Amino acid sequence: MNAVALLTDGSAVTVRELGAEDVSALLALHRSLPVEDRYLRFFSTSPRQLEDFVERMVSPDAPKHVVLGAFRGDRLLGAASYVVVRDTDFAEVALVVSHAEQAHGLGTLLLEHLASLARARGVRRFTAEVLTINGRMLRVFTDMGFVTGIVPDGEVMYVEILLEPGDRYLDAVSERESVADVASLTHVLRPGSIAVVGAGRSPSSVGHAVLRNLAEGDFTGDLYAVNPHAKSVAGVDCYASIEELPEAPELAVLCVPARAVPAVAEACGRRGVRALVVISSGVESTALRNAVRAHGMRLVGPNCLGVSASSSAVRMNATFSAHATLAGDIGLVTQSGGVAIAVQEELRRLGLGLSNLVSTGDKLDISSNDLLMWWSQDPGTRFAVLYLESFGNPRKFARLARRIARQKPVLAIRAATSEAGQRAAASHTASTATPSVVRDALFHQAGVIAVNSVPELTDVLMALSWQPLPRGRSVAVLSNAGGLGVLAADACVREGLRMAELSVGTVQALSTVLPTTASGCNPVDTTAVVDEQTFARCLDVIAADPAVDAVITVTVPTALGDPTGGVHPFADKPVLAVRTGQTERLAGEVPCYAEPARAAAALSRLVERAEWLARPSEFVRPTGIDLDAARRVVTGRADGWLTPDETVLLLKAFGLPVLGGTLVTTEEHAIAAQHAYDVPVALKAVADDLLHKSKGGGVELGLGDAGAVAEAFRAFQDRFGDRLRGVFVQPMAARGRELLVGIATDEKFGPLVVTGLGGVDTDVIDDRAAALAPLSTTDADDLVHGFRAAGRVLTEADAVAVRDVLLRVAELAGALPEVAELDINPLVVAETGCLAVDARVRIAPARETDPFLRQLRTS
Repeated sequence: MNAVALLTDGSAVTVRELGAEDVSALLALHRSLPVEDRYLRFFSTSPRQLEDFVERMVSPDAPKHVVLGAFRGDRLLGAASYVVVRDTDFAEVALVVSHAEQAHGLGTLLLEHLASLARARGVRRFTAEVLTINGRMLRVFTDMGFVTGIVPDGEVMYVEILLEPGDRYLDAVSERESVADVASLTHVLRPGSIAVVGAGRSPSSVGHAVLRNLAEGDFTGDLYAVNPHAKSVAGVDCYASIEELPEAPELAVLCVPARAVPAVAEACGRRGVRALVVISSGVESTALRNAVRAHGMRLVGPNCLGVSASSSAVRMNATFSAHATLAGDIGLVTQSGGVAIAVQEELRRLGLGLSNLVSTGDKLDISSNDLLMWWSQDPGTRFAVLYLESFGNPRKFARLARRIARQKPVLAIRAATSEAGQRAAASHTASTATPSVVRDALFHQAGVIAVNSVPELTDVLMALSWQPLPRGRSVAVLSNAGGLGVLAADACVREGLRMAELSVGTVQALSTVLPTTASGCNPVDTTAVVDEQTFARCLDVIAADPAVDAVITVTVPTALGDPTGGVHPFADKPVLAVRTGQTERLAGEVPCYAEPARAAAALSRLVERAEWLARPSEFVRPTGIDLDAARRVVTGRADGWLTPDETVLLLKAFGLPVLGGTLVTTEEHAIAAQHAYDVPVALKAVADDLLHKSKGGGVELGLGDAGAVAEAFRAFQDRFGDRLRGVFVQPMAARGRELLVGIATDEKFGPLVVTGLGGVDTDVIDDRAAALAPLSTTDADDLVHGFRAAGRVLTEADAVAVRDVLLRVAELAGALPEVAELDINPLVVAETGCLAVDARVRIAPARETDPFLRQLRTS
C-alpha cells in the first residue's frame, strides 16, 4: 500500500509498507527516541540488539509480520507493526512515533491504516502490552473507536482491540478526518497571501481576469503576480518567478499553459506554497499530482473556474467570473465552471450570496467530500450546494452528507453518474441498478435535497433561506384568481402534498371578510376585487387553522388592485407566493415564484427535508446470524452462481426464511424426494446459462405423484441436454403475495438492496424501490412502502415481516462483499410471514477496499 493522508495540523504524510530497504531509516527512528520514549516503547531505556530487532521487523514474512511507516519526504516519522500470533486471527501490535511528531495524530493514523490492512489479510483482533504509566498510548488505542478491552496486571496493561469497523469507529475516523481536512483547506479558503502565476497583461487573458478580480474584490491578504514580462498587472507588482517573490504565498493560482503546469507546481512546492488552484486545462495529471503530493500541497482543479470566499476572516475572488460573488451563507462546489457561473448569477439576482465557491474541475485532489467537511465546521455556511458529474468515494460521501444534513441542508443538482456505469444485467435486481437509481438512493438516504436544474435549485434555496420548515404535508392555497388557484392545488397534489381540510371556523371567518361570490373552501378564491388588507386578513385566518401546515398564495394584478402586498410571513408556518412571470423576494422575505408548479415543487422539497429530519436513524443488526457458516459457503468459490442447496445454506445463515429443497441428479432421487415430502412438489432445472428458470422452461409446479415427477425430470433432460447439472425438488409453498428482494453490488457505491413486485409481475411491471446498504430501520421501511403497489398488496403485518427480510439481506450484502448479485424471487408473503421460495446468488471476487480509510485521492 502507498497512501497520502493528512495529520491534524493539515500537513501530509505518505504511508507505505516497509521492507528491507528501510532498515536504516527504521533504525534511525528508534535511535532518535529520547530515554523516556525508549522506555515506554521497550520497557527498557537500553534495548539490546536493536539492529537485529529492526531487521526482523521488516523481514519478508507478510502477512504474518507487517510494518507500516509514515514519511514526510524521505524522513521516516513513525511506524506501526503487527505480528500474527501463531496461526490465529489475532496479532500483537506496536507503535513508535518520533518525539517531535507526537500530538499531531500520526500514531492514530498509522494504526487506522494498519488495522485496515490487517482486516484485509484476515486479522480480526489486535493485542498490545502497554505500561500503566503510558497514558498517551492507552488513549491512542481507546480513542480509535474500536471495541477495546483493557486488563491491568501490575505495571502492564493488556489491551485487546476488535477490528470490526462499527459506527463508533467510523464516526471517530470521520471526526479525525474532518479536523485534518479543515486544517489543510484553510490554505485554500482562508489564505493570508496569494500569488497569481501567469497573470497576463491582456485584459482578455484568464490570468489577468483572476488577478483583477482579486485586486478589485479587496482581497484581505497579500497579493502577488508572477509574469516575467511585466512590472505590474492590474495594479499589482509582478515578479519574474515564484522563487523571486518576497515570501512564499500560502495559495498560488496557476494560469499558465498546460505543458508548464507540472514544473510550476514543482517550483511552488519547493518555495513552500501550501495549496494550488490550477485554472489551466489539458494538464498532464500524473505529473501534476506527483508534484502536489511530493510537497504536501492541496490542489483545486485543474480545468476549473477557481475559488472564492466571503467571510469576516477573508474576502477572496480567485475566479475569472464576470461579476463578483455576493457575500452570503451558501457554500457551492461544482465540477462545472459553467454551472458555477449560472448558479452564482441566479442567486445574485435574488439577493442570495455565497460563503464559498469551489470549482473542482478535474478534481485531482479536492472534491465535494472535502468541502462538506469544511462546511460542517463553518458557522458562516448555512447551506451546502453540490453539482457532481461523478463520485470519487460515494460511500464516504453518503456518510458525510447524512451527518451534515442533520446540521444544515445539503442540496445537489442531478447530473450523469457515469462512474457507476451501465452493466449487462444478469438478474432482475441488477437490471434495476442503473446509475440514476443508485445515485438517487444515495441522495434520499443521506438527506440530500436533489433537484434537476439551476432554477429549481434557486427555488428551493429561496424557500429554505426565508421560511420555516412545515410540520406536515397539508397545504392551503389562497388566490385572487380562481383558475390559478386550481392549478396550484393540482400542482400540490402532483408533488405529493395534501390539500388541507379547512375547519368550519376558518370557513366562517373567511366568509365575514370576503365577497359573497368568493369561495371559502380550499383552494380559497377571494375573487379579483379584494385589496391588500383583505387578502392579508384572509392569510392570517388560514394560517391560524391547525389543519394547515403551509400556505401558497397566488396573486395577479387587476384594474382593481394588486393584493400581493398583503402576503406576509409567519414564524411557524411557511408561506410561498406565486406572481405570474416573476421570481423574486417579497417584503418580509417571502419567496415569490413565477408559476404555481415551481412553488409547489419547492414546498415539497421543504416537506421532504422536515420528514427526513424527523426520521429515526438507528442501525439495528438483526439477531440469529451465523456469519462463520455464511463465510464457509462463499470462501474460495470461483466466479459464478451458487447451487440451490448452497444458496439455501447461505440464506439460512442470515436467519432468512427459506423454503429449502433437495438437489437431485437422477429421476429416482427426484421421485424419492417427492415421496419424502409427501406433498405436491416443484421441480426446477439447474442448468448452465439458465438464469430465469420460468422464462427458460426450467420450472414444473404441483407435481403430486411419482409419474408426474418422472415425466417432468425427463422433460428437463430432453430440453437442456448436457447443460443440465441437476434438478432442485421443493415442496409447493402456500399461496401469498409475491415480491422480489435482491442485491446488486457496484464497485464504488457498494451493495444496492432492491424490492418490488415478484413472480411473473417482475417482468411485466417495472415497480421497484432501491436503497444502498447498510440500511437503517427507516431505510428498510422506506423500501417496504417505496414501490407503487406496496399499499395495495401489503398489510402492516406483512410490512413488518418484509422489513426484517430486507434488514437481513442488507446485513448479508455488507458482510459478504463476494456476493455480487442476489435474487429472492418470489418472496411469498402470507399470513404466517415471509418465505423465500426461489433464490439465486452470484459470487465474484471482491476487491479489498476500505472506503472510509483516511487518504487523499491518488487516481
